[in-house]
Amino acid sequence: MRSVSSRSRTSRALPAALAAAAVLTALASPAEARRRHHARAGGGYNPPYAAMVVDVKTGRTLHAVNEDALRHPASITKVMTLYMLFEQMERGRFALDSDLTISARAAAQAPSKLGLRPGSAISVEDAIKAIVTKSANDVACAIGENIAGSEERFAQMMTEKARALGMSRTRYANASGLPDADQITTARDLTILARAIQDRFPRYYRYFQTRSFAFRGRVIGNHNRLLGAVQGVDGIKTGYTRDSGFNLMTAARSDDRQIVAIVLGGKSGAGRDRIMADLVRSNLPRAYAGARQTAPTTEVAERTRPAVVADAVSRTRTQVASADDDEIDATASTDRNQPLDISPSRATTTPGSAGIGARTAPALPKAAQAYAASASQSPFPGTGKSEARLASVDGPARAEAPKPLSGPRVVPTAWVIQLGAMDDEDKAKSMLSEARARGGGALSKAAPYTVKVEHGGATLYRARFSGFAEQDSAQDACKALKRSGFNCFATRS
Repeated sequence: MRSVSSRSRTSRALPAALAAAAVLTALASPAEARRRHHARAGGGYNPPYAAMVVDVKTGRTLHAVNEDALRHPASITKVMTLYMLFEQMERGRFALDSDLTISARAAAQAPSKLGLRPGSAISVEDAIKAIVTKSANDVACAIGENIAGSEERFAQMMTEKARALGMSRTRYANASGLPDADQITTARDLTILARAIQDRFPRYYRYFQTRSFAFRGRVIGNHNRLLGAVQGVDGIKTGYTRDSGFNLMTAARSDDRQIVAIVLGGKSGAGRDRIMADLVRSNLPRAYAGARQTAPTTEVAERTRPAVVADAVSRTRTQVASADDDEIDATASTDRNQPLDISPSRATTTPGSAGIGARTAPALPKAAQAYAASASQSPFPGTGKSEARLASVDGPARAEAPKPLSGPRVVPTAWVIQLGAMDDEDKAKSMLSEARARGGGALSKAAPYTVKVEHGGATLYRARFSGFAEQDSAQDACKALKRSGFNCFATRS
């Protein structure tokens, strides 16, 4: 009888217990629910592993595991974020000392972050270092917003850039790599990005070697523990979320050999680092040591890329941002840490031109506007820190009179504004067109033109606007352009 009574009490208590469990389950956070789901899936969640190692000089695959399987990139996403920023710097929209504004949305990003306040600002150079070392999500979001107006639009631009580079299975949903089901990539795609950012921006790639940097009283160290620990490793980016596991993109070179390597889905940071160290040590000696056999990794249908010559705050501190190593060798001194000498020895002007370069200027389209020569040249807001001298085109320089191709002749007024310089005339014109479209009324009466400057086998096309009789009006127009994301300065014609 006692046994029957006990079973009866147990049977009555069971529904109550089940009901309580159901309530607790309903109240559980989504994060906790995901954790339990992963635990049920197999004794603790272990993201699936993928890896790939590629010989940069030959394009040969040296190691591959699940290289085409979809994975979450986590903070390796920020390599593309910086690729997009470097591109805008190359185009003259931002300089290393330009400010990036921090929005409320950027400030509210989840860690890791710098903890910047809404309405504050950070320089482009500090932003780059914060991404490379701290992997700051607030800074990544701010970069996207300052470039594209919103992080959503920036993510679309990142995806478009991935497609242009041949990263066919990569899709971006944000600038930071914070968890999002739609943010996907593959190990193979990331090897393309690892090569592209080195080929396209060798001057800026050096930032990925930053071990630490001082920011407002703090010293911030790099999350990449392989820098300085594994011979040959010179970058580039770590990443982690629960869904991605521990990720790492690495580049290494030694004895004329060069590889890029990707590890995705590591079970721990230390485990991921051990795997990557083993991959580098075993595959770098196998890489080809001769001359590079593959072309630099470039965008689909890309022909020439802009080389921006710029100056910070009207000083003659300039840099040529070159597209690949060969171009740097052609323009830089034998010591890459030494100043570049890009003083123009001869200047000519054509519609839509400005700069320094070795090639004959491309034929101008018939619809192009006329562009006029200027008597002198001041440096313009810059992208680099290398010291260089940009001489006036007075003296030995020779300027040709402008020849209009269509419409009225453009004659420089007393004051002009300059945006930047490109190594392709059409790109200089494109910069002018974009600036005019976004500059509003400040440029309603301004006339675009370019100045072609040749020196030592190089040609650049300086993008300028004429139409300012007074210094104040030119400076006001320049301020309007800066609010729209362009760098510029006012100068006498």
